[in-house]
Amino acid sequence: MTMQLGAGRPNGLHGTIRVPGDKSISHRGLMLGAISTGTTVLHHFLTAADCLSTLNALKQLGVDIARDADTVTVRGNGRHGLHAADQPLDMGNAGTATRLLAGLLAGQPFNSTLIGDASLSQRPMTRVERPLAQLGAQLELTDGHLPMQITGQPLHAATVQLAVASAQVKSAVLLAGLFADQPTTVIEKLPTRDHTERLINAFGGRVTTARDRRTITLDPNNQLSGQTLTVPGDVSSAAFFLTAASIVPNSHVRLEKVGLNPTRTGILTVLQRMGGHVTVTPRENPGEPLGDLDVRFAKLRPIQLGAADIPAVIDELPLVALLAATADGISEVSGAQELRVKETDRINTIVTELKKLGVAITEKTDGFIIDGRQTWQPTGQPFASHGDHRIGMMMAIATQRLDQPTTLTGEKAIGISYPTFWQDLDRLRNGAGVLA
Repeated sequence: MTMQLGAGRPNGLHGTIRVPGDKSISHRGLMLGAISTGTTVLHHFLTAADCLSTLNALKQLGVDIARDADTVTVRGNGRHGLHAADQPLDMGNAGTATRLLAGLLAGQPFNSTLIGDASLSQRPMTRVERPLAQLGAQLELTDGHLPMQITGQPLHAATVQLAVASAQVKSAVLLAGLFADQPTTVIEKLPTRDHTERLINAFGGRVTTARDRRTITLDPNNQLSGQTLTVPGDVSSAAFFLTAASIVPNSHVRLEKVGLNPTRTGILTVLQRMGGHVTVTPRENPGEPLGDLDVRFAKLRPIQLGAADIPAVIDELPLVALLAATADGISEVSGAQELRVKETDRINTIVTELKKLGVAITEKTDGFIIDGRQTWQPTGQPFASHGDHRIGMMMAIATQRLDQPTTLTGEKAIGISYPTFWQDLDRLRNGAGVLA
């Protein structure tokens, strides 16, 4: 499919929106609710394709789940109440759900099979199979990928040192650890997002994090109980409009009730380092912190990011590239090899698409170099999502700086994480609720 995109507006983007619920928290809230006793209610749940894959998989495993718009009610089966699905669990394009469910299902008294679409079936799964094996899990992969056969069996405690800085892998081990006989410890290369730790504790479990923020220990002996939670707005979704307002002249945008978990706010740190105009107003909220973000157009400085910076901004790196493409100097991103194994090889797709805009960008093995001083001179080629929701949204945002209409192919991929993206973009283009 090809979508026609209008030219940018001279008066910029204006208005107030509330982005959809956080994808990471929506996945985890469903899974923990499923193995808790009692009822869990998730308000502002993300009703995008990835999270619905998790919801449907849990239904196949015998969990009673009802959805009314963006409110989801989970009647938990308890720690040992799941049962075998009568057919393979189709995870669609949901990489997070696949890896987390691998941990959740490894300690069950039944076998499971996970499958996915063509894109997900190319993403590496040995990174989760190997650490889970240290707890006694038995996962059989297909040349390192899906389909994945899980032979459920009793698990034992272990200290697992992760080879990659991945919140998905860490979370898979912690979820498996809930079914182990003794406490499980995970040691990370670098600190990653901590939604799983926070949510397990919120549901009555016990996870402790050492002062180095890299050593996490889970005690499996606590009972999990259903909770009522409001899912914050997804900062990774908000990041697209933070970027848009920062690079489109005359813009002023407010984003309400966005998650401000400190392991996820790397994009705010990047914007501040680049001289962006962002004001953060915290709101009261139990559990995950949240607040309102006010952002205006700014003349940006270049930035250098290395391996230690990457985990906090991994999902926003396409937007870091776009910000750098408007900065007054040369920016460089290194240590981002993880981008090669996302929904696409994101280093390559970032470079391919930004070159169509006329951006001076050079691909590296582990990142890219961008000279933002060069005026964009679009080639006229259609832009493409490559089936990757974040690449599609990056290009939709980039075109708001152009003075002529353009086209985007593969726009349907955006629904994977942000089903109301186009409506929100139109609201801001039309100045919905112009801010002073």
